[in-house]
Amino acid sequence: MTKKVIVLGEAREGALRNVSFETIAAAKKISDGGEIVAVLLGDAVQSLATEMFHYGADRVVTVEHPHLKSYTSDGYSQAFMAVIESEKPDGVVFGHTALGKDLSPKIASKLQSGLVSDVTSIEGEGADAVFVRPIFSGKAFEKVTAKEGITFITIRPNNIEPLAHDDSRSGDVSSLAVDITNLRTIIKEVVRKSTEGVDLSEAKVIVAGGRGVKSVEGFAPLNELAKVLGGAVGASRGACDADYCDYSLQIGQTGKVVTPDLYIAAGISGAIQHLAGMSNSKIIVAINKDPEASIFKVADYGIVGDLFEVIPMLTEEFKKLKAN
Repeated sequence: MTKKVIVLGEAREGALRNVSFETIAAAKKISDGGEIVAVLLGDAVQSLATEMFHYGADRVVTVEHPHLKSYTSDGYSQAFMAVIESEKPDGVVFGHTALGKDLSPKIASKLQSGLVSDVTSIEGEGADAVFVRPIFSGKAFEKVTAKEGITFITIRPNNIEPLAHDDSRSGDVSSLAVDITNLRTIIKEVVRKSTEGVDLSEAKVIVAGGRGVKSVEGFAPLNELAKVLGGAVGASRGACDADYCDYSLQIGQTGKVVTPDLYIAAGISGAIQHLAGMSNSKIIVAINKDPEASIFKVADYGIVGDLFEVIPMLTEEFKKLKAN
């Protein structure tokens, strides 16, 4: 039996995040050939609809309102509930992002539905779909099925491959008027930290530093390597606690959970809290002076040495490879 599944497209600074396209791929698995409806919420999101079609959406519904310019739980939940009431879907897919983790349980609760969060893969299709998610800080995985009601899931970024990009795909774009009222939170100004480069949660390559970087300046070679590889810089909680970098870079159980193709851990001992945030990376390279460091137990490749000698050498070698 085919199902109608709606997905939430997430935009940041006028561009769709990659996880938006991953939700479409996940929805295809659930729908069993049914309709995929992409939802875009914001103050000016019509122009983003085309890209959702290119990645597999069959139809796009937009809700535009001044109160949706910045995310608020109240505003987005009112808009999204209006879409659900209009579309009456069989399934809903969010990205397991800061926005998705906040909004999805609120919507699922309103509909008295279950929620399968942090899904990393989907086995089977349609009614036979089985959702795989990590538990116990990534030490084990459980398999969950949805037996009744609306299927609600959030998917971890960088785990479900988007469908092939197809410029020829198009579809119907409709606009839904929603009166956003009684907001308990009003965003008057957003002050962003000055950051450059790739979004850490969606980066394919991450170069992360721990206490071994020794200082703020110690992150400079890591930043250079990340720039050469087109990746992002992350950090362990130890490095953040020592004020070597901002907590927005923290990876771990109490920070961001990442699954890049390549994770380079420099000067990170490998505390269990940090491993919980990166152990599912596809390839892990550890650099540490201590040959007994716990990080080597999860690493695919280990380099015992001084990161301030190893990182510059790697940077130069990668520059040579890219030049050729």
